[in-house]
Amino acid sequence: MSTVQRKKLLTGPILWSAAKDSLVKLNPVTLMKNPVMFVVEVGTVIVLLMVLAPGYFNAEHAIGFNIAVFFILLFTVLFANFAEALAEGRGKAQADSLKKTKQDITARKLVGSAIKEVPASELRKGDVVVVSQGEFIPGDGEVIEGLASVDESAITGESAPVIKEAGGDFGSVTGGTRVVSDQIKVRITSDPGESFLDRMISLVEGAKRQKTPNEIALNTLLISLTIIFLIVVVTLRPIADYIGVKLEIPVMIALLVCLIPTTIGGLLSAIGIAGMDRVTQFNVLAMSGKAVEAAGDINTMILDKTGTITFGNRMASEFVTVGEASGTELAAWAAVSSLKDETPEGRSVLELAKKLELRYDSSLADGGEFIEFKAESRMSGIDLRDGRSVRKGAVDSVKKWVLAQGGEVPSDLDNNSDAIARLGGTPLAVAVDSRIYGLIYLKDTVKPGMKERFDELRSMGIKTIMCTGDNPLTAATIAREAGVDDFIAESTPEDKIAVIRREQNEGKLVAMTGDGTNDAPALAQADVGLAMNSGTTAAKEAANMVDLDSDPSKIIEVVAIGKQLLMTRGALTTFSIANDIAKYFAIIPAMFTLAIPEMEALNVMGLGSPSSAIISALIFNAIIIPLLIPLAMRGVSYKPMSSTRLLARNIVIYGLGGVVVPFAGIKLIDLIVRIWI
Repeated sequence: MSTVQRKKLLTGPILWSAAKDSLVKLNPVTLMKNPVMFVVEVGTVIVLLMVLAPGYFNAEHAIGFNIAVFFILLFTVLFANFAEALAEGRGKAQADSLKKTKQDITARKLVGSAIKEVPASELRKGDVVVVSQGEFIPGDGEVIEGLASVDESAITGESAPVIKEAGGDFGSVTGGTRVVSDQIKVRITSDPGESFLDRMISLVEGAKRQKTPNEIALNTLLISLTIIFLIVVVTLRPIADYIGVKLEIPVMIALLVCLIPTTIGGLLSAIGIAGMDRVTQFNVLAMSGKAVEAAGDINTMILDKTGTITFGNRMASEFVTVGEASGTELAAWAAVSSLKDETPEGRSVLELAKKLELRYDSSLADGGEFIEFKAESRMSGIDLRDGRSVRKGAVDSVKKWVLAQGGEVPSDLDNNSDAIARLGGTPLAVAVDSRIYGLIYLKDTVKPGMKERFDELRSMGIKTIMCTGDNPLTAATIAREAGVDDFIAESTPEDKIAVIRREQNEGKLVAMTGDGTNDAPALAQADVGLAMNSGTTAAKEAANMVDLDSDPSKIIEVVAIGKQLLMTRGALTTFSIANDIAKYFAIIPAMFTLAIPEMEALNVMGLGSPSSAIISALIFNAIIIPLLIPLAMRGVSYKPMSSTRLLARNIVIYGLGGVVVPFAGIKLIDLIVRIWI
């Protein structure tokens, strides 16, 4: 989602909608999902009954006090509902903007050899459609023929179009995006209602998100504390009777509401929803809150090299001669071997020859037979009509081919080949019949800024491991240039899974980024699997997060947001519990000072009267929730540091702050309340 869209997430309509939803959420059936606030609502209803029927409860003398308590409790519940509704409203606003990209597009479905126009809603998995320049892609699919530039700004917010082509790891397309050049054939991979966009819409709608394990655990803790304080408050009644203190029900309810963790209870759902929304605002679609939460505890990150750390397209960057061959001869034969090679590598050879202004006779290829690259031979080339054979390919394969022709291998071939590999490149040997002319230096470039990003991960305590199918020399060079901590060369899908399981068996949480079908098993095995949107459907389905911008370094933002989510919960929980200290000193002396004058010593805040003390504590307890909503929505700022320093920092800020702020706040409110009581 673009920056402009992000800025509009808290507009007037969203705030107004959240205000209305906060009233709807007063429904006890809905509020029971938040036990802490449900207890507050029950207390609100009890006090309301005492206001409406004071004679029945023998509460005529305290009607004004009870009315004040009722409204404060009501606003406490409303403020908590508002926090949750506001977080959900942000998600719904994002979903509404995405729904605008969904439209009933007319698709050109391929039926046999004919094209039939049908509504996109009638397409089914397996159907093949033709999409030309200016047309919208009618559904999620894979390009099976052609190459086209696709505008994905409706999904990613990025204006630059991306190239989609058949085969490889960049053939996945998303429904609702638009072809801006050329024509492609697309095989639909999802039925109506099951598209990537449909899933994205449902997932960003905050109301449909389920609580994460950490959130459930914290919720259980809050319920336990609520039950404990409920028992404590109930047992105070006979104690008060014994010492001759008349403990009114509204006072008991006020004490209970102030002691139970209402602050974190009111903000807990908002924190979880806002955490997932923040990931979405970075153009990362999280399939579950658990994935976002797990990202905050990541210890190890596995990265696929091609297309993740590097750009992924190996391009010819230099011609390296061997033996007695000249640079002109090598360039000429390399170009001839690539005249009918439609691969990116083949096209890059011709572009390099053109860039170096080296001439070659393209007519040599006329009437020749092109030899396609095969995994068995690991070579491609052309058999010319004059009987000569030109080959380019893996050095070992070309060496064997030349020796089979009765030729000799130049003495400097291996040294030059190893030198290219040490630089992180891929050497392709070029030969004509029994003679090797030299090497084509193919280079896969590390993406800019990757080294700095990995340094940042290291400062977070996260180990990075690069997986690549390259040979050890090439892998070591790329790893050194990128700045990763470790690497696995000549890796297979099984190797990636093995290293993830090894780390997990050591008690570590592992993240994996990738974009290819061969990455899918590892993405599924990892605790956090981040697939690139430009990658295959298999990769995106296996992962629990999808980066819409296809920027693998985005995992750093995801990790930071995960840590921010955990820190925010921890900080506000600490603040909420620390608040109780001030509330004890406000309410307990107010309840018992008249019967036990010695307890006046606990009135360290110098509060005016028992009534003003209780009302002031209740008001503070209510207004602190809306005051903390911006923090819950934005999250506690995260800076890479050791866990010890982080814990000490939070205890000082939110623990000490949780004690000092309510002391000052309750005292200030008491000064104002005295005027009215």
